[in-house]
Amino acid sequence: MIDKTIKAGAEAGERLWQFPMYEEYKEKNKSDIADVKNSGGRWGGTITGAQFLSEFVGDTPWVHIDIAGTAYTDKERGYIVKGATGVGVRTLVDFALNLAR
Repeated sequence: MIDKTIKAGAEAGERLWQFPMYEEYKEKNKSDIADVKNSGGRWGGTITGAQFLSEFVGDTPWVHIDIAGTAYTDKERGYIVKGATGVGVRTLVDFALNLAR
């Protein structure tokens, strides 16, 4: 699934790469109150976000496309206009089209 998603991102002009999901990164999501917390802190947020999601997917194939850092821009660049970028949408559309073929 990850290879198909990275390929769809490349075809859509949205660069993606796989972050490591080492077991020790789960430590950041441990909580004194809850079973798991949904914020591992400021550093490594994309990875700890994926680690959080991994707690709920079981054996279901999945990917985490983090858009937080690219959701908005203050200048135009190519087809991306100032404001909300929609980054990730083109990848998901391309992914779905590839699956349909």
